[in-house]
Amino acid sequence: MTALDFRNTNALWGSVLVETLIRCGVTTAVVSPGSRSTPITMALAENPGVEAIPVLDERSAAFFALGLARRSGRPAVLVCSSGSAGGNYLPAVIEAHESGTPLIVITADRPPELRECASGQTIDQQKLFGTFADWYHELAVPAAELGLLRYLRQTVAHAVARAMAGGVVHLNASFRDPLPPVEDGSAKGLVGRIDEDFFAHLQPPLPATSHGVEVECSAERGVIVIGATGWSAPEQLAATVAALADSTGWPVLADALSPLREYAAEGAVVVTAYDAILRDERAAEALAPDQVLCLGGWPISKVLRGWIERHQPEVTLVTPRGVNLDALHGRTTQITTSPEALVAVGARDGDDYRDAWARAEQAARATLGEALDSAAIGGFEGKAVWTLAQALPTGSALCVANSMPVRDLEYFWPLALGGRRIHFSRGANGIDGTLSTALGVAHGGRPTVLLTGDLALLHDTNGFLLRPELRGSLTIVLINNAGGGIFGHLPVAAFPGPFERFWATPQAVDFAKLCSAYGVEHVAVRDWEHLRELTSSLSEAGLRVLEVRTDRQADVITRRELFAAAAQAAGDALAQA
Repeated sequence: MTALDFRNTNALWGSVLVETLIRCGVTTAVVSPGSRSTPITMALAENPGVEAIPVLDERSAAFFALGLARRSGRPAVLVCSSGSAGGNYLPAVIEAHESGTPLIVITADRPPELRECASGQTIDQQKLFGTFADWYHELAVPAAELGLLRYLRQTVAHAVARAMAGGVVHLNASFRDPLPPVEDGSAKGLVGRIDEDFFAHLQPPLPATSHGVEVECSAERGVIVIGATGWSAPEQLAATVAALADSTGWPVLADALSPLREYAAEGAVVVTAYDAILRDERAAEALAPDQVLCLGGWPISKVLRGWIERHQPEVTLVTPRGVNLDALHGRTTQITTSPEALVAVGARDGDDYRDAWARAEQAARATLGEALDSAAIGGFEGKAVWTLAQALPTGSALCVANSMPVRDLEYFWPLALGGRRIHFSRGANGIDGTLSTALGVAHGGRPTVLLTGDLALLHDTNGFLLRPELRGSLTIVLINNAGGGIFGHLPVAAFPGPFERFWATPQAVDFAKLCSAYGVEHVAVRDWEHLRELTSSLSEAGLRVLEVRTDRQADVITRRELFAAAAQAAGDALAQA
């Protein structure tokens, strides 16, 4: 049955809008409190077909919705009042746009006659998000007219389809008073004229498909590179990559943020230590490719990207989104389709090249593994990644913050094949909304772990206000190195005077007290075995912080030593063959 409200015009308009969203596949809405959005908020709160979640802080709300959409692959809806409220959504809107995450933002507004006349809580909301909204529409002012309600139905259905294509839709919705659903008789004439049949044709949009897209893969020295796109069907991608590797004979270089380190590509040579391998000049030259098939965009590794730029191979870049993903500006042909549509054609005779990659991978991974297993590695924060890769339960989810944690994932996460889903915000690569996004991923999903640094967590502590709303489990592994560890790897670290204050930005927050203020459990991790025990099983509900203290200055030296040893081992393995 439909859930329509005929108490007044705004109530009917809001309930038609919400019912259309639900019929088109939307299941979750995140609502920021406010007055002007009352007709939509009331419709969301009273319709059992959608989960409506109130979140006080608009910035946190937007990232929470981003996490919901990222986990489910369906658009999450954001609703806020008029004025500056929508402006707080911008950082999450930017990330959603850049990463192709489906998001529908509905900003309530005053009607045209109350704009630009100093009426309260009113700003210019037209195209508020600029080019970061993939589609924008100013909804008509509500009216109890069948023709306009049909327009509303069609427009909202189109908005869901546009979001499902990957990106952000912004609807600006004006409302005149009365905002609450007080009885005024203005919509009674439509009772009986809008019923189940009004919505019967609506259904969730179908994804665009294509088949049999041929890609020339004739080079003997070729590699398949899997980037950090948020793949929605990891088992299917792994099977597709296995088939491509079999037909080409090429090795697979798999970003840690791709599913290929957690889902098996049967028969393929999957390389995970390429960042270390390519730091050795002998290996970098011996493994230079003539052709690259890149699926989803380039991995995080600056070393890998520099290697490709230097050798200028022919590149075929495949992405489901029609956006330019080639920041290397090489000899690239970009194809907009899904990997499943690809058919590799051409001669296959590259076994020696593939086997060379396998030897280098084995040597580099053995060196890294031996060092990371060693007690001598002490408090090195990269060992947190190594420990989680071995400890996290099969089928759990891992969110990883930007800056150093995501790079350590790239460096040290092995071919684990534990069926874990890895979530990330690599659209704009910022630390904005790290906690709130992870809470969105965890809400209604599998038990989730967030690996984050201290600054990224402090940037979003209002996300802890979501604790009472969380339906699921989130464990936060907090790497507290008292500042920004990533900057120690940059050239600016050679200027110690201003460096520590303006780049490293040291902090001395007592995280136990911070967690206590929000009613969140806090555990001080004693050592790596303690972390393994704490993360080898995850509860089905709750929020906790596991704090790991490390030394960021010492970590810079340890990483350099690890990379040098692994690179040397890979180069030696190739030289001795």
